[in-house]
Amino acid sequence: MGRPLLLDLFCCSGGAACGYAAAGFEVVGVDVVDRPRYPFRFVRAEALSYLDRLICGGGVRAFSLIHSSPPCQAGCALTQGTNRAMRWGRDHVQLIPDLRRLLDRSGLPYVIEQPNGTAPVRKDVTLCGEMFGLGVIRHRNFELGGWAAAAPTHLRHRGRVRGWRHGVYHDGPYVAAYGNGGGKASVAEMQTAMGIDWTDAREELTEAIPPAYAEWLGRSFLAGVGRQTDLRRAA
Repeated sequence: MGRPLLLDLFCCSGGAACGYAAAGFEVVGVDVVDRPRYPFRFVRAEALSYLDRLICGGGVRAFSLIHSSPPCQAGCALTQGTNRAMRWGRDHVQLIPDLRRLLDRSGLPYVIEQPNGTAPVRKDVTLCGEMFGLGVIRHRNFELGGWAAAAPTHLRHRGRVRGWRHGVYHDGPYVAAYGNGGGKASVAEMQTAMGIDWTDAREELTEAIPPAYAEWLGRSFLAGVGRQTDLRRAA
């Protein structure tokens, strides 16, 4: 029957995609920016418009699950805190309400991923690098639409994130896989810490989620589908 097909919206370099592929999915990525390092089939398009076209044309029915990682700058803790206090950056549009309306219209189960902050997402599952033995903490929240998964136990962190904080340098077992300077991780350190080896672009690494997160989500989803099938057969 082949591998189930997953639509990866706002795909960036493919951190989520590689995790879902490891879980057993075939993946199609969509991003408004060219992503030559994306390791699977790629469509350059504005994600919301592309999803709307798929829904209107019926093509969305080819997919089993939709993953989405919309831009987080409008609601992430860094933007809402330090950047805003220092008047850095620029205004950002919050895409999640429009995205969710389209996802609900699709009729498919979905995932919306966001970092900690004020983004309007349910925190159905929160994942952390320590759960997977990674060299980053990188908390990420996941809203699960049309399906559910029992979140794993949030393990106690083994120490601090390495780097400078308010003029004080802290050592620790985790690297800061975002930004630049101030003791932030090098490209090679980010690759090792997150388990990503197909891109060496700093911007892509700082935005990526570790593939282990998406692999856990994908396996949880497929296990749930299998349980539902077994229940239908037994009925």
